[in-house]
Amino acid sequence: MKETFIVKHAVGGPVFIDTRNEPVPYKAESHGEGWKFTVSVPLSDNIRELLAFKHELNMFLFHDFEDAPTVKIWYYIKEGPVEYDAASGQLIIVADSRIEYTPDTFMTE
Repeated sequence: MKETFIVKHAVGGPVFIDTRNEPVPYKAESHGEGWKFTVSVPLSDNIRELLAFKHELNMFLFHDFEDAPTVKIWYYIKEGPVEYDAASGQLIIVADSRIEYTPDTFMTE
């Protein structure tokens, strides 16, 4: 399985992180009733812009398989914190909810 991690501003907005184009170390884990993402990334203008839109972010994990359709997991950041820890060089995003689906079969009868 190949996994891709994407963080973007709302629907149709700019993409801040896309591991297909620029691999960055990240970790996704359960966090209380939500999910916590820890991303090792330097503080840049791109990350500053991401932080400015912290309540309007969409986050995705794509799981691509050789022998099965891609699974898409869409994470929602409602009130979850979105912070940058300068000491560790890590972006921390907590998602409150998610929806998992297979785009190939979504909305089919």
